[in-house]
Amino acid sequence: MSSVQYSIFSLLRNAVRDNRGWTPAWRKATPAPRYDVVIIGGGGHGLATAYYLARHYGMRNIAVVERGWLGNGNIGRNTTIIRSNYLLPGNLPFYEKSMMLWEGLEQDINFNAMVSQRGVLNLIHSDAQRNAYARRGNAMRLHGIDAELLDARAVREKLPFLDFDNARFPILGGLLQARGGTVRHDAVAWGYARAADRLGVDIIENCEVTGLRIEGGKISGVETTRGIIAAGKVGMACAGRSSQVAAMAGLRLPIESHVLQAFVSEGLKPFIDCVVTFGAGHFYVSQSDKGGLVFGGDIDGYNSYAQRGNLPLIEDVCEGAMALMPRIGRVRLLRQWGGIMDMSMDGSPIIDRTPVDGLYLNAGWCYGGFKATPASGLCFAHLIARDEPHPVGTAFRLDRFARGAVIDEKGMGAQPNLH
Repeated sequence: MSSVQYSIFSLLRNAVRDNRGWTPAWRKATPAPRYDVVIIGGGGHGLATAYYLARHYGMRNIAVVERGWLGNGNIGRNTTIIRSNYLLPGNLPFYEKSMMLWEGLEQDINFNAMVSQRGVLNLIHSDAQRNAYARRGNAMRLHGIDAELLDARAVREKLPFLDFDNARFPILGGLLQARGGTVRHDAVAWGYARAADRLGVDIIENCEVTGLRIEGGKISGVETTRGIIAAGKVGMACAGRSSQVAAMAGLRLPIESHVLQAFVSEGLKPFIDCVVTFGAGHFYVSQSDKGGLVFGGDIDGYNSYAQRGNLPLIEDVCEGAMALMPRIGRVRLLRQWGGIMDMSMDGSPIIDRTPVDGLYLNAGWCYGGFKATPASGLCFAHLIARDEPHPVGTAFRLDRFARGAVIDEKGMGAQPNLH
């Protein structure tokens, strides 16, 4: 295990020693015959779950199994945005808990995750949208969450380069959450992995789950490409692959898998000091520390397990960018990538037990998976350890679709691709 405590003192000490004192951030563990808990999925949610199980619930005999290398899934394929500017009671306390955990994350896990609370601004383009955002802001403030409704003049002072006089999409104001911002996605995976490893968690890479062993209606272990691993409890945190893994237990989930693309431009001089979302289309953008514009938009609209997108969606996202900021028309696109989104029927996640005793589900994150990472891990760890929902995650039950208790944040209905 890594025994180095990261600090200015360890940095200076290794600097004078030609950086020869650093140890690997986490062990390359091999599977043990049995664990108390096996987490399927070495992304942000799986690693955070393992960390909080060890840190807050005293469990140590834990393994995280990852089919590829650590962080090769959605945790490294997103636009790094964090926020808690939601509307509905089921979502508000959960995402605010996540925001609070983000604010103390670097001290908690002793790792620089580059948490940057630069603010998230949702633009307003119509009177109806202003009313909707005023309602959202009021709901946030009633839950103790910061929110500020800006008029057009305030937005112009903050972001003068936007196209305020667009004939189709004039900018009339915006809803600002100043505590929102961005976090370095790779660092989140590395930091949680290192912190979990230091507490004794085995992180097993290149270990694909090929089957679930169920005896008498209870989970007894997982079958992997590196052998059979017995387990007292198993947690599924495998994002877009959730339906495939659940099918190994004979479960059919209310989830579809879609591709979501993200993009980075060439480096530019700093000019966007917050996260901006286009209210008349699905487009969101921020600027990285390297100067590149990091942006994205809609899912590709068809079911897929491929980590790549297609050109029509690239064109659609770039059209949104041009409608908002015409001056970036000659900026070169540097790269793009795709993540596999586990889109639920109401656009909200699922953290719950399954009908199989000892098998737990963490899925259905749609667009909100990255920002939810800390709270998702904490709530999933609580569920696995205590066998009951965490107080801020009680609404994310699997049976809510049968009970009619959906959490439809966008009011779009039971159709995953609309969320």
